[in-house]
Amino acid sequence: MTDPGRGPLAGPATPVGERLLGFLLVACGLLSVLTTAGIVFVLAGETVAFFREVPLRAFLLDTQWTPLFADKHFGIWPLVAGTLLTTAIAVGVALPFGMLSAIFLSEFAPARVRDVLKPLLEVLAGVPTVVYGYFALVTLTPLLQRFVPGLSGFNALSAGLVMGVMIVPFISSLSEDALSAVPDALREGALALGAGRLPMVLKVVVPAARSGIFAAVLLAVARAVGETMIVAIAAGQRPVLTLDPRSSIETMTAYIVQVSMGDVPAGTLEYRTIFAVGTLLFLMTLGFNALGLHFARGARRAG
Repeated sequence: MTDPGRGPLAGPATPVGERLLGFLLVACGLLSVLTTAGIVFVLAGETVAFFREVPLRAFLLDTQWTPLFADKHFGIWPLVAGTLLTTAIAVGVALPFGMLSAIFLSEFAPARVRDVLKPLLEVLAGVPTVVYGYFALVTLTPLLQRFVPGLSGFNALSAGLVMGVMIVPFISSLSEDALSAVPDALREGALALGAGRLPMVLKVVVPAARSGIFAAVLLAVARAVGETMIVAIAAGQRPVLTLDPRSSIETMTAYIVQVSMGDVPAGTLEYRTIFAVGTLLFLMTLGFNALGLHFARGARRAG
């Protein structure tokens, strides 16, 4: 039997081919699981060794982080505050721009315009983060210093703004997919009841897609929390407990880079601090990703 356009029809896969394909799929899945298990094993082992020397109370209740100084303090909150500050600025930038672009692409843009703009927007996610970091340090910070009094050369504001631009595609693309998944019957019903185009979008389509939008925001937050190069280059390496975006701060990822590229001997208490910080960072990103996946599943069920 033949197909006029493609020649002889392909028969069913041979049993050997099926077994080989199944083996490759299982191997790929196991590789991912084993890699994650290895990361968790290393983090857990070094973190336990760290807390044998540093009380958990000092890690959670102290407000100073100076493990590389003579007067050592191991309070994690300055690093957590720096991480959350830059993340909040990034989300504050990315959320409105990402949502507006998602609504435009999903509800108002013609198909040809959408086919051009969406790939261009997603290019932002492919720019190396080191480029974003140097742009924040060399271009954006001097520009902001003309308008923001007291802005430090290394600051959370520039790093957060540029990081926000970087995560716009995450919110835009995922939110656009969620909006597009809303059944057309809801749109048609709202229009039939006399709603205008914009009220229909804001009062019907966006609420119906809220689970997918929440998932997009949470996944973007997880991406911002784990960002390294932008904050390492532009935000500074000054672990202070502050919410002032004009000041130099240090994030959890920037501290890991600082110690990993320094002269701290392996196996020392100072070296093990990066594993304690890494474990907390792992748990934070895991939590945001888990919430994002939960909302994403809810959006798929609703669709």
